[in-house]
Amino acid sequence: MESNNQNFQFKTNINCSGCVTKVTPFLNDNKGIAHWEVDTTKKDKVLTIKTDGMTEKEVIEIVQHAGFTIEPLNA
Repeated sequence: MESNNQNFQFKTNINCSGCVTKVTPFLNDNKGIAHWEVDTTKKDKVLTIKTDGMTEKEVIEIVQHAGFTIEPLNA
């Protein structure tokens, strides 16, 4: 079976532990996300996500639904 794993990086406004706590259930409850982490020490608050079949657009919609801004890091 072929794997559809992809890695994405995004610029976000997830900038503190409270924000991470708020977005956690949105990301953890999605079976299409294998792993994620946010580097709140970087200026762009980089969210790195390893997906299992999800598209970049789907990830963006989840984070926006959680109330945060997000855009592809290379945009």
